[in-house]
Amino acid sequence: MKILMLTPYLPYPLLSGGQTRSYNLIKNLSGKHEITLFSLIKHESEKKYVGELKKYCKKVKVFKRSQSPWTLRNIVLTGFGPYPFLVIRNLVQKEREAIKKELSTDKYDLIHAETFYVMPHIPRTEIPVLLVEQTVEYLVYKHYVEERAPLFMRPLLWIDIFKLRFWETYYWKRAKKVVAMSDSDKRQMRELVHGLDIDVVPNGIDIDYFSEKERKEAHPQRILYVGNFSWLQNIEAVEILTSTVWTKIKKEIPKAKLWIVGMNMTDEIRALQEREDIEITEGIPDIRDAYRKASVLVAPIEGPGGTRLKVLEAMASGLPVVTTPVGAEGLGVKDGKHVLIKSNYKELATSAVKVLKNEKLAKNLGESGKKFVEKNYSWSTNAGLLDKIYKEVIRVKA
Repeated sequence: MKILMLTPYLPYPLLSGGQTRSYNLIKNLSGKHEITLFSLIKHESEKKYVGELKKYCKKVKVFKRSQSPWTLRNIVLTGFGPYPFLVIRNLVQKEREAIKKELSTDKYDLIHAETFYVMPHIPRTEIPVLLVEQTVEYLVYKHYVEERAPLFMRPLLWIDIFKLRFWETYYWKRAKKVVAMSDSDKRQMRELVHGLDIDVVPNGIDIDYFSEKERKEAHPQRILYVGNFSWLQNIEAVEILTSTVWTKIKKEIPKAKLWIVGMNMTDEIRALQEREDIEITEGIPDIRDAYRKASVLVAPIEGPGGTRLKVLEAMASGLPVVTTPVGAEGLGVKDGKHVLIKSNYKELATSAVKVLKNEKLAKNLGESGKKFVEKNYSWSTNAGLLDKIYKEVIRVKA
């Protein structure tokens, strides 16, 4: 089957949940399908990673979008146009023209669109479109505006949220089929569009990859948080962690360190490294080094959506995990057996302290979490689910 895949980012290097998901699905699907990949990039330097993707794709083409989202062009087009900001910042005319040309000169069986906001690049076509959503963006931004946005900004932001909901659901309905990452996302999407044809393809983990490096006992003990800080959920989680949870942990274990690892960090997060009790690592070459050198992953996630890959990767590495119900949502893990799940910040801190002080508890959580991921999350299995959906979509077309 010939597939044209569109992503809003280059699926390599594996620095974010979205990149990891797309890369591994491409890798596992390439043996059965001929994939042409069109991706957006922010920096010219990203082109050096195209070769890695050409191992699995017949063609890879990249198109540059603005490095910063806050350009005059993006602000003006959002303010005076129909599209929300998320669509505008990812809309590149050169890619739109290139896709139109590609479809006119080559024959494809299916278009795989990763996220709804790449859909405006696709011209009217008889080729069936499968839309894969990594989160429900409308709910993510709604949560941010309700919980975090300054009061004086909320009226303007609500206008953008209404546009976001309209276009997100519009493209769901335009696609032949939609894929979500969890049953909870599926339920939320069906509440927004009743009767939507939607399947679930969860995330996976390369177990062998994360098992290659053995964990080391951390001195001093390190409380880890990992994230791509382009996502509002991760910014919010760090704010909660540093303002509330970490303060309580620090009182119980004064010598411990909070370690924040990730990419696209805000100036506020970078400024935290001025504190002696907090370490900041941006752009770590190998994310496995974070998991193997930490004592526990503490993820006070409250915002909806996201890939939850940090939780699965930590479990696959044998690292104990303490998180919120939202952080564990859709993963199928059991509180007290695979991870510790707490609904308020005091209990999160208390649970993290228990893990740090109780070696047996930490070991049991690490081992049971790893076994759970090995049994339930495999990229080859999930690529097989997506392959089955590809065939179903083609049959519906026929």
